[in-house]
Amino acid sequence: MRRKLSFIALGILAIPLLAGEYVVLSNGFRIHGERHEKLGEMLLLYTKDGSIEVPAETVERIEPDEGNLNVETGKAASRASKEQLKHPGDTHRLLTEAALRNGLDPAIVHSVARVESSLNPNAVSPKGARGLMQVMPETAKQFDLDPNDPVQNVEAGARYLREMLQRYKGRPQQVKLALAAYNAGPGAVDRYKGIPPYPETRMYVEKVLRHYWRLKK
Repeated sequence: MRRKLSFIALGILAIPLLAGEYVVLSNGFRIHGERHEKLGEMLLLYTKDGSIEVPAETVERIEPDEGNLNVETGKAASRASKEQLKHPGDTHRLLTEAALRNGLDPAIVHSVARVESSLNPNAVSPKGARGLMQVMPETAKQFDLDPNDPVQNVEAGARYLREMLQRYKGRPQQVKLALAAYNAGPGAVDRYKGIPPYPETRMYVEKVLRHYWRLKK
């Protein structure tokens, strides 16, 4: 499992570059990379840490990076609403785009959303976590995003997951620790110097990873 987790750490977290070009999606979001090439129905975008595949039909245009690093965020696209998630493909696209904007493997964002809410944008936990990514209101507020809006909810969840992956970067169980922190909070992970001994959290981490590997297969 350790070899697998090392592989996950490389694939899940790919930090976007600060030079090259922008792939602009049809919804206005922009993804940064060095260069790209067309592969059938997909566009392969190369970054410093690897490559990202984007459905070509979602690409509106490609712009050179001229030094403007102000990338669109989920908040800027808050026109989306729950009415736009009528079909499974809408949710799939929403999660994938949020993952790509934040330099994450879409499979890990999809896996977290699946385990957190069963892909229900209306889900609310007894503790107050909301939406597809089950974002707590205080976490969304930290990013100045609305947890009740599907686009901003997924954006907040992806940003928070990225923060947790970066927080434990270099640790042998980086991905497991990040997922545990997403579920139980980084304070609990730091306090126990590892995955907290909470049955719910341990089961959560294993569920997300099992779903992740199913998607990767």
